[in-house]
Formats: sequence, C-alpha cells, structure tokens
Amino acid sequence: MEKARPLWDNPFQFVFACISYAVGLGNVWRFPYLCQMYGGGGFLVPYLIMLIVEGMPLLYLELAVGQRMRQGSIGAWKAISPYLCGVGIASVVVSFFLSMYYNVINAWAFWYLFHSFQDPLPWANCPLNINHTDYVEECEKASSTQYFWYRKTLNISPSIEESGSIQWELAVCLILAWLVVYLCILRGTESTGKLEQLANPKTWINAATQIFFSLGLGFGSLIAFASYNQPNNNCERHAIIVSLINSSTSVFASIVTFSIYGFKATHNYENCISKVILLLTNAFELEEGSITAANLEYMKNYLASAHPSEYTELSPQIRNCSLEAELNTAVQGTGLAFIVYSEAIKNMEVSQLYSVLYFVMLLMLGIGSMLGNTAAILTPLTDSEFLSTHVPKEMISGAVCFVNCIIGLVFTLEAGSYWFDIFNDYAATLSLLLIVLVETIAVCYVYGLGRFAEDLTVMTGHKPSWYWKIMWAFVSPVLIVSLFIFYITDYISTGTLKYQAWDATEGQLVTKNYPSGALGVIGLLVAASTMCIPLAALVTLIISRKRRNASTAA
Repeated sequence: MEKARPLWDNPFQFVFACISYAVGLGNVWRFPYLCQMYGGGGFLVPYLIMLIVEGMPLLYLELAVGQRMRQGSIGAWKAISPYLCGVGIASVVVSFFLSMYYNVINAWAFWYLFHSFQDPLPWANCPLNINHTDYVEECEKASSTQYFWYRKTLNISPSIEESGSIQWELAVCLILAWLVVYLCILRGTESTGKLEQLANPKTWINAATQIFFSLGLGFGSLIAFASYNQPNNNCERHAIIVSLINSSTSVFASIVTFSIYGFKATHNYENCISKVILLLTNAFELEEGSITAANLEYMKNYLASAHPSEYTELSPQIRNCSLEAELNTAVQGTGLAFIVYSEAIKNMEVSQLYSVLYFVMLLMLGIGSMLGNTAAILTPLTDSEFLSTHVPKEMISGAVCFVNCIIGLVFTLEAGSYWFDIFNDYAATLSLLLIVLVETIAVCYVYGLGRFAEDLTVMTGHKPSWYWKIMWAFVSPVLIVSLFIFYITDYISTGTLKYQAWDATEGQLVTKNYPSGALGVIGLLVAASTMCIPLAALVTLIISRKRRNASTAA
C-alpha cells in the first residue's frame, strides 16, 4: 500500500530522526558497561569490526527496504515474500518488549531530576541512622550514591524471588514518562583494555548485539522511518552518517564515563586509606601524622609484630585498600548512568545546576529512543487498512502506551530492577541475531541481490559498490551464524544463569542463581519473538495450500 505522502519534508528531518533514535541511552550506559566488562579499550576492536561488517551494511539494507517498500516492518517483509511476514511480527514483538522496560529508565531520570533541586543533593552524603549517632550502615559500607540508587530509588529487595510492593513514587514517574511519550507521538503525527578478551566469544557477541541495539537494527524502527522517505532519497549516505555519529557518541560517552569512574575509584581509595590511618592512629594512640599513605604498609607490619594481640583483635576492621579493586568494581547497566555520573556531579560547584542539566539530557535521549521504539509498533498497526479505517491513530497510540505503562509497573516493584535486567539481557539479544540474519538472507536470496541492486540504483542514482554486495551476500550472514553458534555454545557451557543481587548488609552486589520461574520467563521472552518467524511461515503455507486445494476442487 503506497503512502499518501512523505512524512519528511526534507532528508535532514529523516537523518535527525534516525540519529535521535539511535543515539540514545544505550550510548551512555550500555556501551560503557560492555567496555568495562570485556576488556576496556580492547572492546573497541570487535566493536569497530562489527560496525564495518555488520552495522553499516545492515543499516543501509533496512533503510533501503523501508524506502523501497514504503511500509512498516510487517508489510515490507510480506511484500518481499508472504512467508516472511513473521520477520516483521518478530520485530514488533521485540520492540514491544523493549518499550515495556525501556521507559522505566526515563522514570528513574525523572526521579533524579525532581531530587536535583535540593541543596545539598540527596545523594551527596550518607543519611544519619535512627538514633542520629552515626551514618546508616548500608550507606557507609557502599557509598552515598550507591545507597541513593539501590535504597532510596529502587528500594531493592535482596533477591528476585522477593517481589515486594510497588514503589508508588517511581510508578508516578513511569506514568509521567509514558504521558510525555504519548504527547510527543501526537505531536509527531501532526507534523512529524585487556586484549585477551578478544579470544572470548562473549566479547564478539556483545559487540555485535550492541551494534544492533544502538543502531536499532532488527527492531523495525528504521524500516518505519525510511518508509516515509522520498523514493529518490540517498539512503546510502544517510546510513553511513548515522552509523558514524552513533558510534562516535558511544566512544565519547565511554571516555567521559571512564574518566569519572577513574576519579570515583581514586576518591574511594584515598578515603579508604584515610579511614585505615585514622583507625590505627586512634587504636594504638600514635602521634598524628606518624602514619601516612606512603608508609602505611610498613606501619601495619610493624604494629602487627609489636602488638600482635591488639592488632589481631582490630584486623577485621582494617580494610585492604586497593586502587585496582576499586577500578574493577563493576557498576552494572543503568548504574553507570545514575551512580557514576551522580558521583561526579555531587563534587561539582553548583551541583544542582549540573544535575538538572544532566538528567534533562538523559530524558531527551531516552524519549528520543522511545519514540523510535513506539514507531516500530505503531507503523505496522496504522498500515493495517482495517485498523486505520475504524480506529483513530490517537486511540491506537494511546492503547499501545497504556498497555506498556501497565505492564511496566512490574519494574517499579522492589525486585523490579532484577526483572529489568532480565528483559535487557534476554528480550532482544538472540532475537535480533535471528531477525537480522533472516532479513539479510531474504533480501539477497529471496528478493534477489541483483534486483535489490537495481532498486538502489534507481533510489540513489548509482550502483551499490562491491563492499555492500559482499557484506550483504556473504560476510554479514556468515558472521551472524557464527555469533549465533557462539551464543548457544556459551549458554550450554555456562550452566545455570546468574544475576547480581544487592546485599544490604555488605553494601555490595553478590552473584545468585536465577530461580526456575525467572528461567521460564527468559525462555518465553526468547521464544515469543524467535518463533514468530517459522510459525508465520507455517501458517502462510497452510493457508496457501487450503486456497490452492479449494480452487482446484472448484
């Protein structure tokens, strides 16, 4: 079904929309977190390779398919072959899962924004205990920023099995976040380090999925955006521009994040040294200044030999301060955006101003990503002739936002952040690999690479180069199959899946096994999207045979 008119008045609107969607929260917290987990700067090697052999070619492919077919993800792949309608359905399902949990990040950003107007900032210092005699123990063992995140914001439970109650302050922030997204949709419809990690298959898998995740490949959003393009729009140039800008912002965000992380680690290390010095000086009644950071280890050994019984009694309170340990302390996922950055903000002059600016920026990124996610769901729905003629677009948009908001309340439970991690880790990873693989095979071997190249020549004014053809026809699909095999092999070898739970008594994260119920949800998340492709093909085949038999009988 041909669009009545293009939505974009000029190509710059389209590029801006793609960049607004791609350059989102994933660049601020997901990419730096993966860098930290998989070798620091060494992670850039597989990331850049994946950008060249997967990111840019597949972004170009999706933009070209959307612009050529001028339909949403379901209609576009159905136009190539009726048996491929499941690819579009799988993309919509993945986008629906993403929308369910992704807007919770905006709710957290609203929460921090509202608290940014206090002086001092509520995460700047640890609160006093009930007796007002000392600081809260959990905060002292962790840090003021971690305490505000895990206790005041999430009020996190000790495990995923202890669901707890809904945090109504966060629930209100989530409703507000969805209201903002809905209003933006209405407005839019009116005018719209360690190099040995390179041998680890997980590093390459996460590099590829980060490319898919940050560029929005496989979600259907880019196809939806491109379907409103002018037929002669140069989607090749735009694919390159969007890819490079997106990756540049990811790298830049990582540089900023690790600078802050290094500052935080040094600050915590120096505080640890000061506390140990103060403890030893008071316990052994030493002259002030006799113990310094330079001679601390020597003095510890001396006191242990000179006063063995007293030192042994005091030893449980003496922390082993290590800068390397502080640097290796992982802050998972969204914690990078809220713990690490708030740590830096609290030490700035006029910290309230910078806090407001930072969390407003975070909201802008998050809302931009959410608009892309919802577009991937809404465009196929509004492409439906039945829905578009019987139900107003505003009502369809409102229903999608309302359903997502209600389901999203699960993530405001005390165990909500654990469920957030499940959705973030498993709702899209394997599904995106399969969706993008089928998309590539469909274009090259079902629609035909030669036919697709002719379409691109008409749209862009020149033939696609050998680079694009080789990537689409051979390199990208082979690499995706390899990553798919690595993913399954790693899952089998890992055994029971684990997660990081917050231990309030120790003020740190501890590793626990997922219970059977959580494992069941993980299985359903993966199956719900991946099974759409074969099931839709099977249903299409059955319907086709029934029609053929009926026509033969007639």
